Amino acid sequence: MQRILIVEDDIEIQDILRNYLTDAGYEVVLASDGVTGIAKFDDTINLVLLDIMLPKIDGYGVCEVIRQRSQVPIIMLTALADEENQIKGFEQQIDDYIPKPFSPKILLYKIAAIFRRRSSDTQKQTSIVYKDLCMDIDGFHLYHKGKEIVLTQKEFSLLRLMIENQGKVFTRQMLLDRLWDSETFVEDRIVDSHIKNIRKKLDADYIETIRGVGYRIDKEN
Repeated sequence: MQRILIVEDDIEIQDILRNYLTDAGYEVVLASDGVTGIAKFDDTINLVLLDIMLPKIDGYGVCEVIRQRSQVPIIMLTALADEENQIKGFEQQIDDYIPKPFSPKILLYKIAAIFRRRSSDTQKQTSIVYKDLCMDIDGFHLYHKGKEIVLTQKEFSLLRLMIENQGKVFTRQMLLDRLWDSETFVEDRIVDSHIKNIRKKLDADYIETIRGVGYRIDKEN
């Protein structure tokens, strides 16, 4: 379920937005001022609806802090409809600017359109995400909990193969056939060595040993 953070000090507008979004199947997180909005923003938030005229920290300040951490979609909902404020919002890399009063139904369509575009962009990305791992295939980078981990070409290929085939058990011979030149003789224990190195570099056991058979990465729930 997509989670939407609403940062809005007008309780009546909060209620309207919450009701419409909940009915549309979204999970809603509420904040009535800028400080609380920043505190409630985390990696589970998929979109932010942001007022500008907020207590404690205004919407521009909230946007600036969020943009330092994330490229999550941000829609500004505000009574400030002039061109100068709209330009300022877009300069802070917001995704849309909707003056009040607004149509909740139109807002829902705009939100759905943003999520469709994001989904399409994600499908085009050459990256693989598994739990706390992110593999940048084109750039040959691996990140674990946001920290880059340097793997050799064989280690990278081995980990990628297993992540792309979650739940499948690979014998040593299967991995040798897939990843090593068939004309080059190598001991099957070289697979064990590479997996040991991957585990050591990640400081985590994503690759499970199936005793007497081979190795597997569990399907992500």
